[in-house]
Amino acid sequence: MYDWGRRHVRERGRRTAWWRRYGRRAVCGALRTALLPGLCALLVLTGGTAPASAYGNATTAESGPPEPYAFSPGARSVEGATGVATAPRLDAGRTYRSSLPRNGRLYYRLELGATDTAYVPVTAVPPADATVSATDGISVSVQDATGTPCSFASARFGAGLSPRPVTALGQREYGKAVCQGRGTYYVVVRRLDAQGSGTAAPSQRWDLEIAPATEPRTARAGSTAAPQAWDSATPEPLTGEPRDRSGGAGFASASPLGQGVWRTSLVPRETRFYKVPVDWGRQLHASAELGSATGHGYVGGALNVSLYNPVRGRVEDAALGYTGTQKPAVLAPLPPVEYANRYAVPAGVTSVRFAGDYYLVLHLSEQLARTFGPGPFGVTLRVRVAGRAHAGPEYAGRPVPGEVFTVTEQDREAALTGSTGGGNDPVMRLVAIGGIGLGTALLLVLAGWTVTARRAERTQPAQTRVNAQKPTA
Repeated sequence: MYDWGRRHVRERGRRTAWWRRYGRRAVCGALRTALLPGLCALLVLTGGTAPASAYGNATTAESGPPEPYAFSPGARSVEGATGVATAPRLDAGRTYRSSLPRNGRLYYRLELGATDTAYVPVTAVPPADATVSATDGISVSVQDATGTPCSFASARFGAGLSPRPVTALGQREYGKAVCQGRGTYYVVVRRLDAQGSGTAAPSQRWDLEIAPATEPRTARAGSTAAPQAWDSATPEPLTGEPRDRSGGAGFASASPLGQGVWRTSLVPRETRFYKVPVDWGRQLHASAELGSATGHGYVGGALNVSLYNPVRGRVEDAALGYTGTQKPAVLAPLPPVEYANRYAVPAGVTSVRFAGDYYLVLHLSEQLARTFGPGPFGVTLRVRVAGRAHAGPEYAGRPVPGEVFTVTEQDREAALTGSTGGGNDPVMRLVAIGGIGLGTALLLVLAGWTVTARRAERTQPAQTRVNAQKPTA
């Protein structure tokens, strides 16, 4: 009996010592591993945001240089070819990452069906230390197997003289006079450099993001005439207390935005991306107002506001000359979103041809820092979505990506709340439940072990005295 008591006391003593030395550390590590994913997933499910202290300072001014362009997660790396013979294939619905040399052109290959309209947006991202002129940029064209051009588009940095992401759209349209039929087509990307311009280090390449998409023909033939009448008057700007909404660092991470007055801050050289869901029949109006600053002088193209359609095709842009006094950059009035707009001539009309996410992109010129300081500078966005939504055309197939021309209730809710989605994702829900459930279980184990260890500490001296008084057999 005495030997059993001594063994029992020694065993409990060893457990207590182990807990003091290793147990707490092990359980805390397990809790960190189990709880944090669950809590992060819970934030996604609820559309909540963590406080700034959880992930560092929220403002760009406190976090240092502007955040670099955020390429689409999972983008495939592809190397463009110098000729059509070795051009790599691009598939609709996938996003690719490539790079463009100075004084060169690159070729990529498309395999298209007979009745698909193909859209190939190319975003060029120059290095942060690039020196550029107003006419520098990129050109994108699509041509058929015989070299016949289907389309041509270019994008340039403009009066701000500031390196920033610029996007040009190449396309092959079904029903046009040229470039018809199933077969092989080529995307040609060329860098535009003014004489004596270019990057500070000419050997540097510009990164590219390429996101091909296709649109099927409609199930039934309709009118090929563009809408003749629409309200082209600029509405009164929205008023009200601005709500804070930080933009994303790329198309893939663009922050949802709905009708209202929104506020953010930018530093020179910074580019921010927003997306506004616009349904069939609805009309988008937007402006961006650069706040007042101390200093004297003039900066041309201080704030650049660009609008892109759901396939990243340019719709409209506005550049703001700035003297330090609060002033808005207002996008030109746009027609309601209609399928038939594609038959119009003006680019600002023909590009508003389908429903989906329309991207607002803000860029603050690096020239601003030389006259008005490093910032940050307050920017107020005013977004109005007018008109009555209606059903869109019936397609004879599915667009790729599948939801590119669709506006859902989740999109509308995200535009008002700022949530990036994920609330209905069963995988994320399981991650959240599993993470939180495991964390809760570990907390219960931790509590039980703590109670056991403390009880052992209280009872061990008393049991030692009692057992010591028992006579040996």
